[in-house]
Amino acid sequence: MIENLILIWPFLMLLPVISFLYATVGHGGASGYLALMALFSFAPETMKPTALLLNLFVAGIAFYYYYKEGYFNKKLFFSFAFASIPFAFIGGTIDLDPALYKKILGILLIFAILKMLNVFGKERDEIKEVKIWQGLIVGGAIGFFSGLIGIGGGIILSPVILILHWGKMKEAAAVSALFIWVNSAAGLIGQVSTGVTLDFQSFVLVGIAIIGGFLGGYFGSKKLSNNNLRFLLAFVLALASIKLFLI
Repeated sequence: MIENLILIWPFLMLLPVISFLYATVGHGGASGYLALMALFSFAPETMKPTALLLNLFVAGIAFYYYYKEGYFNKKLFFSFAFASIPFAFIGGTIDLDPALYKKILGILLIFAILKMLNVFGKERDEIKEVKIWQGLIVGGAIGFFSGLIGIGGGIILSPVILILHWGKMKEAAAVSALFIWVNSAAGLIGQVSTGVTLDFQSFVLVGIAIIGGFLGGYFGSKKLSNNNLRFLLAFVLALASIKLFLI
């Protein structure tokens, strides 16, 4: 964790902002947490399990609100989750070289930036049904990558659902929220099975992040769209991505 007490306060103030913004679109926020931890020079071995733990709580809160509003499509969820859960566990057991991990994360953050800037996310009236083989391939691939990097996969799944016309925007958010939760749980179990442990500070961060998660899930499932905050988050993600490529 952060050793310098001067740096801990900006980190703690940004954390609930990130969880708030991600929860508004049904995400747990792992890519944002990883970006923030990269900016504040967290050790790579700490980043992955901490992001997955935060994801469990924030994505769970987001799912509750979207489910309550009636946006959850059970069939669409299971199309992806059936393969993603075991592959997320497998990905969680793999320990990447820190240098390679940072480069892969840097590339992932570019994808997250595009999502936050709404480059993806145009919903269409025409909805297509997901074929079994499509769900297995997409779910398995995203699940493995999620466990490997320490994300839930929603930042990838929700744009895929919208681009391929498999669901509406809030439907994609609801499905992605639970998808993130199960993948984060599987990835974290995979991490723990290899001997990774979580310290007390990680749970303190959970308490701070869920404040933003509750607010984001509530407003996002109803009507909120705050473009200024999205641009701010995209800027933070961009800084983190640049740093990861330079170090």
